[in-house]
Amino acid sequence: MSTLFDPVHVGAWSLPNRSVMAPLTRNRAPGQVPTPLMATYYAQRAHPQHGAGLIVTEATPICPEGHGYADTPGLHTDEQVRAWKTVTDAVHAVGGHIVVQLWHVGRVSHTSLQPDGQAPVAPSAVRANAKTYIFTEQNGQTVGTFVATSEPRALRLDELPGIVQAYRDAARRAIEAGFDGIEVHGANGYLLDQFLRRGSNHRTDAYGGPIEHRARLLLEVMRAVCDEIGADRVGLRLSPVTAANDAQDDDPQPLFEHVVRQLAPLGLAYLHLIEGQTGGARDFQQGPAPFDYAALRQAYRDAGGRAAWMVNNGYDAALAQQALDGGADLVAFGKGFIANPDLTRRLRQGGPFNEPDRATFYGGGTQSEKGYTDYPALA
Repeated sequence: MSTLFDPVHVGAWSLPNRSVMAPLTRNRAPGQVPTPLMATYYAQRAHPQHGAGLIVTEATPICPEGHGYADTPGLHTDEQVRAWKTVTDAVHAVGGHIVVQLWHVGRVSHTSLQPDGQAPVAPSAVRANAKTYIFTEQNGQTVGTFVATSEPRALRLDELPGIVQAYRDAARRAIEAGFDGIEVHGANGYLLDQFLRRGSNHRTDAYGGPIEHRARLLLEVMRAVCDEIGADRVGLRLSPVTAANDAQDDDPQPLFEHVVRQLAPLGLAYLHLIEGQTGGARDFQQGPAPFDYAALRQAYRDAGGRAAWMVNNGYDAALAQQALDGGADLVAFGKGFIANPDLTRRLRQGGPFNEPDRATFYGGGTQSEKGYTDYPALA
């Protein structure tokens, strides 16, 4: 049986262990440009023996309209590509592997974060019952705060090819920036997930209604990025039953089984599954019955899919081993990697573990190390 600490071949990469640093939004890129401190942060967590076998970056918008939270780094300008190159160089210098998570938030945004203060875009003009993170001026100081999302407008049919092209362009820029590959964010109630779900997709054209139509945009994006950089450098994140950002669907099992069957022929590097409620209960469910993740994986395998299967949500060492014994290939850890740059080493030896400072999860300014790069590694 494989352990978390064994090497594994995934897509184009030979990884030193099966521990993955999950994407973690930190809101520390003023002007949407990665900073030198971000290079330090990721490099600290990239050591092949002590850190993540694979790092997935914080979610990174593919275009100006794709932003929905303050100070998130983009990948749609030459300046951003150059800045990300300092991050990937730092990770590769210590022997690590890093992919960038490509993101379009869709309706989970605020007009103050959109070009010219326009409305966010979405499959349908249905506002998300959710909050996003912006900076405001209070008593002469810039303060981060969570606010309700803005009312979106429905994307026109003739705009959808441009969305697909933006993902393709971002995939190309990722390789230019030195990333080992990409992960498409198809989870947590963001744009591609919004198209999948009945709660947010009320369209009556070829991108709404039946499952096959609602899955169309996600599949077009996946084919485009695979064509651009090679499928063996591409992963996809899905969250079948989460309610994050008002993601709602009354029957997710057939929806996501259809999606993975359609993905199977592409030859992806991995599929990244959030089990249960994102950051919450693993047994959370939507629909008429508990979601069957084993059946989802079997549907993918039966369709010929061979991508590595990555699991995520609330894992510790014991649960990770249980997942690997049950057929998973990779296990992603989120908050553990925030506070423990050498998390894999600590998992191997049973601790001790630094506790994360939740007050510093988001924001902190351009040069603030507090709660970011100041967590100690073991001696």
